[in-house]
Amino acid sequence: MKDYYKILGVSKNATLEEIKKAYRQLALKYHPDRNKGNKEAEERFKEINEAYAVLSDPEKRRQYDTFGAEGFHQRFSREDIFRGFDIGDILKDLGFSTSDIFTTLFGGGKKRGFRYTTFTSPFGRYSTGDEGFDFVDYFTRGGAGPSKGRDMIYDLTITLEEAAKGTEKVISIRRDGKIEQLAIKIPPGIDTGKKLRVPGKGERGTGGGPPGDLYVRVQVQDHPLFHREGDDIHIEREINFSEAVLGTTIEVPTLNGIKKVKIPPGTSGNKKLRLKGEGIPHLKGGGRGDAYVRISIRVPKKLTSKQRELIEALSKEGI
Repeated sequence: MKDYYKILGVSKNATLEEIKKAYRQLALKYHPDRNKGNKEAEERFKEINEAYAVLSDPEKRRQYDTFGAEGFHQRFSREDIFRGFDIGDILKDLGFSTSDIFTTLFGGGKKRGFRYTTFTSPFGRYSTGDEGFDFVDYFTRGGAGPSKGRDMIYDLTITLEEAAKGTEKVISIRRDGKIEQLAIKIPPGIDTGKKLRVPGKGERGTGGGPPGDLYVRVQVQDHPLFHREGDDIHIEREINFSEAVLGTTIEVPTLNGIKKVKIPPGTSGNKKLRLKGEGIPHLKGGGRGDAYVRISIRVPKKLTSKQRELIEALSKEGI
């Protein structure tokens, strides 16, 4: 794993001026304009810029010192490392052009991508990310132009009942070093993986740019009684042999309370009975899913002497 301090040849206590001075010396030595066709020098130049991009940024340096090289690279992508990195003035002072610097550092062409970095904190599990991040923009404008802040993702766990009926949750996020509480309305019918957008509640923009957005990503907990499939719910109920043969009425729990369900005579095991409209509301549009009751037949493991006589009698009758 790369040691940025060693790459620049400075100590871990080096000041920003010492880091900048070391970078200028190394950039002057290894710049591609002075090393035409020298791949080794080109790779060295890339390393120098990566190291300087981290160590010249107080927050990135703090993260690097806190988590170490391995931990830092688990949290920061290459996009993150070079975000806002401005070396235009330094290279111009050294007499170099910055027109091809992107090609040198990233292999040419516009690099666009999408990435979320997820954090777990006392305020919840949330992420930051970018869609369509353009390295060329950062170098051609010197990092000075307005740029929209990064989006954030907050993972929110709710119950199946809350997903079915809708609810409102208050979440706490950290933005720009401050704790902020937000009330999030959860619409009826939401399912795991769905995201709710809260405009302007992501990270702050740079250069006067607008803030990013917050996306609340929903996770619906498993339920001890119900199994959800789309907007339908499935329930299992057990009846005894005589009830299956003769028919009966049973009470079935649903998301809307207890419902009485008629079991027709001659019901076989694994039969499904549909309760129309007793499922999850459709997230888009009216209506609801259904509830399905799967019937299983209880077979006693032990019989009294009288029960055995009756069963044997039924057996003789072909039942």
